[in-house]
Amino acid sequence: MKMKKVVSVLLAGAMAATLLAGCSSSSSDKKAEGDAKGKVYYLNFKPEADEQWQALAKAYTEETGVPVTVLTAAAGEYEKTLKSEMAKTDAPTLFQVNGPVGLASWKDYCYDLKDSDIAGELTDDSFALMDGDKMAGIAYVVENYGIIYNKALLEKAGYSAKDITNFESFKKIVEDITARKDELGFSAFTSAGMDGSSDWRFKTHLANLPIYYEYKDEGIDTTDAIKGTYLDNYRQIWDLYINNATCAPSEISTKTADDATADFVTEEAVFYQNGTWEYNNIADVGDENLGILPIYIGVEGEEKQGVCTGTENYWCVSSKASEDDIKATLDFINWCVTSDTGVEAMCKDMGFVIPFGSNLDSDNVLVNEANKYLDEGKTPVSWNFSTMPSEEWKNGVGSALTGYAADQNDANWDKVVTAFVDGWAQEAAAAK
Repeated sequence: MKMKKVVSVLLAGAMAATLLAGCSSSSSDKKAEGDAKGKVYYLNFKPEADEQWQALAKAYTEETGVPVTVLTAAAGEYEKTLKSEMAKTDAPTLFQVNGPVGLASWKDYCYDLKDSDIAGELTDDSFALMDGDKMAGIAYVVENYGIIYNKALLEKAGYSAKDITNFESFKKIVEDITARKDELGFSAFTSAGMDGSSDWRFKTHLANLPIYYEYKDEGIDTTDAIKGTYLDNYRQIWDLYINNATCAPSEISTKTADDATADFVTEEAVFYQNGTWEYNNIADVGDENLGILPIYIGVEGEEKQGVCTGTENYWCVSSKASEDDIKATLDFINWCVTSDTGVEAMCKDMGFVIPFGSNLDSDNVLVNEANKYLDEGKTPVSWNFSTMPSEEWKNGVGSALTGYAADQNDANWDKVVTAFVDGWAQEAAAAK
């Protein structure tokens, strides 16, 4: 099944027998084990899945009697919201960190999940986030991102995905669409919004590409001093986005995630950088019209590249909660990944690929489109942005990108480079 292919590539051949045992939910709902008397308060990271989490919490409470509250942070506001909520008397019992860097701020709040029931459901221990010998977090979704595209519009422009194999071929098509946009009735790209709801797509997800290739060259998986080897490549893909879009480059500071989604759903643009999590918001385009491309930035050999595949979503249970609330929370997350109701909600309603033996084939066409690159032997791009030194670093890069878009000259791009390279070193040193 597709999940097996994703997991096997991510883990470089890890434990095939374990994976083969997965991919089917239990034949009947498992009741939450134990007799927890506590309550669950989940601070959800994913705004796009808020409705589904609210429904799942209600279903669990109806089945078990255990109160479950879900609060969803606004896009780009999770860390700020987490700090605020954790300072309250009734703090979250379940929260998220985005990897080792995020864990550094919250490791003292993380209950050891090593002996929990849910830890035994993982398809491989590589999906556990460790703090020394403590299992501080557990990944709950594996995702893909790249350049989502509208197949019908691309065909109307006279092309197909087969015509796009690297940055050079992609640039040619994008600029041709821009040259004919009045005739065609649509632009190449959606707006590259740089407000807080959207800027993470570029200061984090797009920035992952130059980091990935530098790490690959250096044979490393983290660093305190990024060199910026591929920042010229970062510049040319950013130039392509902002100069061939539905809005002028000077307008992106005010554009939002909703604006970009609307551009795509109303067929005002062919291309939209985002991920598999966006499926529910763009499904009106029609499954038959949705595809996803790798993000090509002009690196030698990128024809063999797949889409970006990984996770930054790790559940953590608060060690500061009461024993009853900890037990209630452990029971809840285990139920989410073992019961028919929970697995159906996560795999079908939310469209997740989950790293547990219960994973189901996805109804998310973007997941299945992304998996085709694996079928073709393409190498997925790993998610390295969990090694970015801080949120401040991301904000510095985002601000510099926005300034450069408004006035695209070498001096302003030098500010992006400074934010990327010098900012990385400064924030990495400050973290220590």
